[in-house]
Amino acid sequence: MKTKVVSLQHEMHDQMQAIGEKARAGYALLAEASNEQKDMALAQSALALRERAGGIIAANAKDVEAGEEKGLDAAMLDRLRLDEKRVEAMAAGLETVATMPDPVNKIIDQWERPNGLTLQRVSIPLGVIGIIYESRPNVTADAAGLCIKSGNAVILRGGSESFHSSVAIVECIHHGLKAAGLPPDAVQMVPTPDRVAVGEMLKMVGLIDVIIPRGGESLTRRVAEESRIPALLHLTGNCHTYIHRDADFEMARDVLINAKMRRPGICGATESLLIDEKIAPAKLPLLADALAAAGCEMRGDREAQLLDRRIKPAADADWDTEYLAPILSIKVVKDVDEAIAHINRHGSHHTDAIVTGDMKAARAFLRKVDSAIVMHNASTQFADGGEFGFGAEIGISTGRLHARGPVGAEQLTTYKYVVHGTGQVRT
Repeated sequence: MKTKVVSLQHEMHDQMQAIGEKARAGYALLAEASNEQKDMALAQSALALRERAGGIIAANAKDVEAGEEKGLDAAMLDRLRLDEKRVEAMAAGLETVATMPDPVNKIIDQWERPNGLTLQRVSIPLGVIGIIYESRPNVTADAAGLCIKSGNAVILRGGSESFHSSVAIVECIHHGLKAAGLPPDAVQMVPTPDRVAVGEMLKMVGLIDVIIPRGGESLTRRVAEESRIPALLHLTGNCHTYIHRDADFEMARDVLINAKMRRPGICGATESLLIDEKIAPAKLPLLADALAAAGCEMRGDREAQLLDRRIKPAADADWDTEYLAPILSIKVVKDVDEAIAHINRHGSHHTDAIVTGDMKAARAFLRKVDSAIVMHNASTQFADGGEFGFGAEIGISTGRLHARGPVGAEQLTTYKYVVHGTGQVRT
């Protein structure tokens, strides 16, 4: 039995190495492609998605059925499910990416030294990007599109839950690349849902330049602990909405309900409400009315519970929990400083919002909250590359190095220095 397992590991190693080598060969050609070619590939991929929508939805139905049999929860099934509207959104996202300026070969900065040397900082692709994700099949289109636009090859390893959907989507991307005269090998999909493939990807030094995980906390932590390759990480989306004492109540209510309940299973959904103690007695019961009507379970601190009997006791763990479900933790805070301190202690550095008409309080919140995205008078569900005008995103980076916030095409570039001289020599 042990011999058989070792044999399978060797087979997977060889398979992943072959995929990596194809991706690097594809990258060499894609990195030199013109912006017009890349945009044509994206446009043709979008056209293929629309023309083959029926087949994509049929493939997705197999994934959804299998997910239901496995007992996936409602949030996971919502992320997995595709319909005509979501396929159209993928196609429109690719077209939006195509309209954006080319993020590579751009002179970021330029200056001249006293000796006459002219230096330029020029944007270039990252190389071959390995993207590991779970149940969202739309990530397949978003990731491939952004990598094509930024001149990067990509190796996609989707979750077993979305395997059939992703295969159908990648076929559309390959069609677009061929139509534009670009190498289909630049977009590789790991042809097995076996988790051993993830371990192999994390060791492919020299073939993969950057790893991006997009999924649950366990996946991200595995990448952080095991990867021998630099990674752009996004842990959890424990997002907060703070309603300040000077908030317009109707605005605050509408923002909160959208931030929590529009799609509770996405990483930008608000998981915790903080409300100023000065307005909590009058306004929290009204907010609880709206939350309860929307089907949201509420868990709060002692002060919140005393103000509305529908609010259940919150455990200490609730303040650190990304529910991805219609559950909201609620805390009454003294002022903006206590709200900031609570967020910086319990938040995940993803997205946090303040609702207020007091610009002094807003500025303090926006400056002091240590998150990749901070918002004033807006729903945290706008934490999305498409909503930022990026066309699509690969994920939200909550780290500090290289990229922070939504990772779009521009964030998938690095730079090199180009130096022009007239024969200078150094003494």
